Amino acid sequence: MNPFQLKVSQSRVGSILIAIVMLMSFGVKAQDKKAKELLDEVTTKIKSYDNIVIDFKYSLNNLKENINQDSKGNVTMKGNMYVLNLMGVTKIFDGKKTYTINPEDEEVSISKVNEKEDNAITPSKMLTFFNTGYKFNWDILQNVRGRKIQYIKLAPINSKDPRKEILLGIDIQTKNIYNLIEVGKNGTKTTLTVNSFKTNQPLSKNQFIFEASKYPKYYINKLD
Repeated sequence: MNPFQLKVSQSRVGSILIAIVMLMSFGVKAQDKKAKELLDEVTTKIKSYDNIVIDFKYSLNNLKENINQDSKGNVTMKGNMYVLNLMGVTKIFDGKKTYTINPEDEEVSISKVNEKEDNAITPSKMLTFFNTGYKFNWDILQNVRGRKIQYIKLAPINSKDPRKEILLGIDIQTKNIYNLIEVGKNGTKTTLTVNSFKTNQPLSKNQFIFEASKYPKYYINKLD
């Protein structure tokens, strides 16, 4: 399962008396506006960086299936390009093609990716995916080791979306994303927590280029 295929659901509002409905409607609109303003700040901040380097913890849990997995990874992003390392596998997206390098199988899979049509929350979209396709509401504020983390609850507009909800935790001071919690309709919960967030780092000019010469014994599997 792609760590960055993070998924969400739908919200509901109910009421009885007309006066209560009006009050509730006003409250929801205010919350939505507040949430939108914070998400806009996050987007503006992210777009101001030349590149982003993140170390993170990824957790996958499903009580019904007795699944409980934790792993660490890192990702380097510049524009829509990225290099992702997770669970021993490296994934490179150069803007046109994705190269998945699996040392255990000594195989490199190459595929074309249309990021505009792909619904998956890939590394290059994980910090701004919330801008389209979701309804959002202001949620709880938590104190995490002295940091104030404000959560925004996201619900997909598409009723066929398998995601139940996503909670996006934002550091109020830095306006950077702290964590992303996905709850699927199948009971699976995935959590991505940012351990280190660095920006504008010196990167190699070949950072996002796949070099086949580094993998002479690997089987090259062209999927397209």
